[in-house]
Amino acid sequence: MSYLDRVAALLDEIRERGRYRTVRTHARGSVLDFASNDYLGLSRHPQVVEAFRRATRAGSGGARLLGGSDREHSLLEEELAQWLGRERVLLFSSGYHAALGVIAVLARAVDAIYSDRLNHASLIDGVRATRVERFVYEHGLLPPRAQRKSGALIVTESIFSMDGDAVDVGALLADLGEDDVLLVDEAHALGVTGARGTGLAGTLRDPRLVVMGTLSKAFGGAGGFIAGPSPLIEALVNAARPFIFDTAPPPALALAARVALVLVRDGDTLRARLHANVERLRSGLRALGFPTIDDRSPIVPVVLGDEARAVEIARSLEAKKIYAPAIRPPTVPEGTSRLRLSVRADHQPEHMDLLVQGLAQCSVTL
Repeated sequence: MSYLDRVAALLDEIRERGRYRTVRTHARGSVLDFASNDYLGLSRHPQVVEAFRRATRAGSGGARLLGGSDREHSLLEEELAQWLGRERVLLFSSGYHAALGVIAVLARAVDAIYSDRLNHASLIDGVRATRVERFVYEHGLLPPRAQRKSGALIVTESIFSMDGDAVDVGALLADLGEDDVLLVDEAHALGVTGARGTGLAGTLRDPRLVVMGTLSKAFGGAGGFIAGPSPLIEALVNAARPFIFDTAPPPALALAARVALVLVRDGDTLRARLHANVERLRSGLRALGFPTIDDRSPIVPVVLGDEARAVEIARSLEAKKIYAPAIRPPTVPEGTSRLRLSVRADHQPEHMDLLVQGLAQCSVTL
């Protein structure tokens, strides 16, 4: 049996379990999109798009420590650090690379790692790649300090990517021991919550707190970053393999992110519009009998349980020109397949109503 025969068998197994996926090829603009994480609608903002038009080259040409560093990278790092109230920031080509890099480096400074069960795959993969003793705790239920090993790295999201619920970052920070460190992935909170969009950790000042962020969601671009104490950033520059060996982001992306940052900082009107859309959608879902949470999150899950049912409802919605893809294991736990509805500031109120009406019709016909 050749390796391709084994690959074919693997694909058959994935199909049988209702988990087969394909990459979309038709234009996003042809449907009402509830899948994009472009929460503030900045990916199409004229000023952000203009930053790309001003580009004088397509790529950076290499890693930051070689020939790929550009003034735009440094300016963006400085402006992000000032916005977040952190000593320094280091850019990575993606949030995924930022997670892998920072966890690997922090693992060399701790004796144990505690990771929330529902953390994003990037955090899980980063933890798994370490040689440190690691523990996975039930979602939102970090063991008390007395039951944990000292010198621990706590890894969590602030707003969780599939459920849209939030943790109390301040409470986690207060529960740290002197030798502990808390890594908080703010990917779905930055730009969306907190004063001037600084997220759930925005007001907390403690060197034991390390913030991970992304430029691919509320910023409407691409890339990731780590914000924290200067010695940690120096360690990442010197020891984080995804930084050392990866090609730097194109300077035009960094410039676009700088423009987006101005819009994020001054984006209270956009955030108000976003949260009004979220509440309108949640109100409609509650009227259909779907439970919702009250956290100020742009992520609204509709948990359906069965994988086949989630896929069928997603297909029925797409036939109505509404794109809300089914999320299935291994992205979410067994028995919790869902539609993960991502709400944006550039959605119109009537878009929320169309989605609720579409779900009501699907519930009747399926």
